[in-house]
Amino acid sequence: MEISIFTKEIRPSGSIAHFMDFYYSLHMKHLASDLLDQGLSPGQINDAVVRAIRVGKSSGLDVRQHFMPVFSSMDREIIRDCKLSQLGYGLVLMNADARSTAVGRWQISVLQWFYKVN
Repeated sequence: MEISIFTKEIRPSGSIAHFMDFYYSLHMKHLASDLLDQGLSPGQINDAVVRAIRVGKSSGLDVRQHFMPVFSSMDREIIRDCKLSQLGYGLVLMNADARSTAVGRWQISVLQWFYKVN
């Protein structure tokens, strides 16, 4: 007789988890490193990504669908980067250093759209 062990947490098998990661990555059109072009430093981007992931987790968001650590090539160097969904990109911008002009403009535009004001 074989004994079955049950766990309270349901985890998908490795191949299903890999497939789901691949599927989620298809919807991640942004890279965190894209924000370098907006004038943010690597440290500012890293801090913003960490805060955005915390926001997602505390709000019950499945962060795997919006944030995926990857490696990118930049100036002939390999860097740690993060693929982002549209929502993930927005969360990073919301949590980025507001001293950046691009971040401030984006935050203002989101609020203007939300409140339908000019």
